[in-house]
Amino acid sequence: MRIENVPERAIPRSASQLKTIAKYELTNYLRSRRFYVLLAITLIISGLLTAVVAYYRPSGFLSSPLGFYSSWWGLAVTYILILSGIFFGGDAISGEFQNKTGYFLVVNPVKRSTIYAGKWAAAFIASLAVFGTFTVVTVANGAYYFGLDVPYQFGLSLAFSVLYLISILGVTFFFSSIFKSGSISILVTAILFLFALPLTQSLVSNLAQMEPWFLITYGAEIIGNVLKDPYPAHIVTVQLGRVTFTTYNAPILNGIAIMAAYFLVCAALGMIIFDRRDFS
Repeated sequence: MRIENVPERAIPRSASQLKTIAKYELTNYLRSRRFYVLLAITLIISGLLTAVVAYYRPSGFLSSPLGFYSSWWGLAVTYILILSGIFFGGDAISGEFQNKTGYFLVVNPVKRSTIYAGKWAAAFIASLAVFGTFTVVTVANGAYYFGLDVPYQFGLSLAFSVLYLISILGVTFFFSSIFKSGSISILVTAILFLFALPLTQSLVSNLAQMEPWFLITYGAEIIGNVLKDPYPAHIVTVQLGRVTFTTYNAPILNGIAIMAAYFLVCAALGMIIFDRRDFS
């Protein structure tokens, strides 16, 4: 009797596996309540800004196209980016440990680094959807008041915002890899970005009179500063009686370097921790 050789099923390559993981994780995000909660928060913020500007017509918003985008964009965009990172990255890895769902992933012939990258890609795309919604509303309002006169600085701020989102997700995934509880990792990242980092930056610059070059929030200030004309000086000193206050503004290249460094370091460390952690 003749026996034909049946070819074995080829194991998918890492790129294909990453795409598959990202696809299913993104589907989970889009089906989750948190996505629509964050989208609703973004729409509420956008709606409130639209109503306030239309009713009160503040001069800071309507003096010029650059003034409009500086006031509107600088008022809320960083909070939307931070919330996106917390909502989609806070428990992306720790949830696998807490819910024991990681067992179903690691038993497959797929690298943990691929799982990590796929989850990160899904969180990034979901965050971009929310961020894109705020951007569309911003541009629509700007077009209503000033037509198609969009300053080039807004394009730069948009690019810096995406970089900040990338770095935030790098940090949130890092903390999500450290903890095995999703609620703890979410709480830590929320406290870190909403309270700890801004407070530390204020203490370092105002009390210690040092440039907080090592803080991601300091680098992210280029998102709003690039919308100011002229761009703020690197060091600004104000004398009030016998007290001297010094304010530091990150140069654009420094801000880019800080945010990129946070992403690269945190993403690498988070991936290493996830690769070596036991699911028991």
